[in-house]
Amino acid sequence: MRTAIVSAMHEELAAVLALMPDEQRQRVAGRDFWIGHLHGQQVVAVLSRIGKVAAATTATALIERFDVGSIVFTGVAGGLAPGVQVGHVVVADSFLQHDLDASPIFPRYEVPLYGTSRFATDAALTERLAAAAQLALPDAILHRGLIVSGDRFVATTAESRALQSDLPQALAVEMEGAAIAQVCHDYGVPFAAVRTISDRADDEAHVDFLRFIREVASRHSAAVVEALLRAGQPGPAA
Repeated sequence: MRTAIVSAMHEELAAVLALMPDEQRQRVAGRDFWIGHLHGQQVVAVLSRIGKVAAATTATALIERFDVGSIVFTGVAGGLAPGVQVGHVVVADSFLQHDLDASPIFPRYEVPLYGTSRFATDAALTERLAAAAQLALPDAILHRGLIVSGDRFVATTAESRALQSDLPQALAVEMEGAAIAQVCHDYGVPFAAVRTISDRADDEAHVDFLRFIREVASRHSAAVVEALLRAGQPGPAA
């Protein structure tokens, strides 16, 4: 089965496509899906687009139309936990939607009718992804744990501190991962995600983010993906 490589930014997707010798474009749901091979593995690469709904649509199309056996998501995030700094790498063990609140009918953050607020990533695939990140980025500090997602770019110190207070276990914040995690949970498809910290989700986030995307993000994503696929098929065997 194919492995889906989902990138958060155009620069990251371009870096992954540069590694694929035979990519062919297919357009589905207004998105460009690039089918080909990377280190002998069948892959399909795509841009997630921004926000939870867009990311969920992308993940659903990957599963329904391209029959992927696993989804790997690379990208950037804002650091929340005190020790998670710019340039560090976070491999997600689970995701939560920080802007979901159906209380008092359901507890805050709990996804209605699921009985949980967190969706775990696939343990085996996550271990492989963490090993690939350590191999590809030996000088980067690696963290494992909770990443939170929401439909807003957290870019003020006040917002960041509020999230840290409400969700002290959260290592980083971004805008798509929890949606993909929920879709993969529904379909039983293994999912793993790695995020490089581009900013501290504070008053300087917009400045740090743009510079980081230009200088670091694409290189990190391509290196981790290449290390993962070079090590062997991360999803179920074809």
